[in-house]
This record gives sequence, structure tokens and C-alpha cells, in this order.
Amino acid sequence: MFGLKLVMHTDGASRGNPGDAGIGVLIEDTQGGVLAEIGEHIGQTTNNVAEYSALIRALEEGLRLGGTEAEVYCDSELMVKQLKGEYRVKNEGLLPLFRQVIQLKNQYRRFTINHVPREENKRADQLANLGIDSRNEL
Repeated sequence: MFGLKLVMHTDGASRGNPGDAGIGVLIEDTQGGVLAEIGEHIGQTTNNVAEYSALIRALEEGLRLGGTEAEVYCDSELMVKQLKGEYRVKNEGLLPLFRQVIQLKNQYRRFTINHVPREENKRADQLANLGIDSRNEL
């Protein structure tokens, strides 16, 4: 059975915590071809909510693109460890987002999530900041 494997880099950012927030998503094929770049303003929220929102947006876009496998890279150690079951989700505000990610990831035949240093997530970080900056253009 063939499928489309997607490589996703996601990042959420907020200026202030909570503060003006944005999400950044880079979706590539396995050869590094860019399939989607998303930078969106998401209003006033915390950095952790922005991180989860970026991942949700990436997984939704990946499904729209026909992806069947998702290999995700994020610089949010907290979110990655929560999704791997290493940390519990203690913040009640993050629970609905956590559940939404679980629901979305289960729609993929294969899903992996990896924590990477910020330096290895530069484009997603740029897109998240462009998303925040786009608020001023609306």
C-alpha cells in the first residue's frame, strides 16, 4: 500500500505569555520539496497554546494534501513529551488541544514526533513570527 509521507516542522510563538501569537508550519515531501508553508496570526494566547495550534494546523493541512504518514519536528519539548506520554497534560487549557492532536494523528497510518533544537526549526520559527507580524497588516 502506497502513501504520501510528509515531513512537518511546526512552531508556535507569542510575544508576551499570553500575548500576540502566531503559528508556523513547513510541510515537505521526503526529498525536501516544499508542499506548504503557513504563517498565521492566531490572536492573544500563550506560547504552549500556539505550539499545539501549529501542530493541529500542520496535521489538518497534511491530511488535506493526502498525507498518510507524518514525521513531525517541533522545538517545544513540553508538547513533544506530552504527546509521547512522558509528561502528563496538567494545564486544563491544553487538554482539548492535546485531544485534538491525538484525534488527528490517529488519522495517519504512521505518526512520529521529535523534539529538535530551535536552530533546527528555523523556517517554522520564521513563519510563526511572520504570522504574528501579519496581524499588523490586517
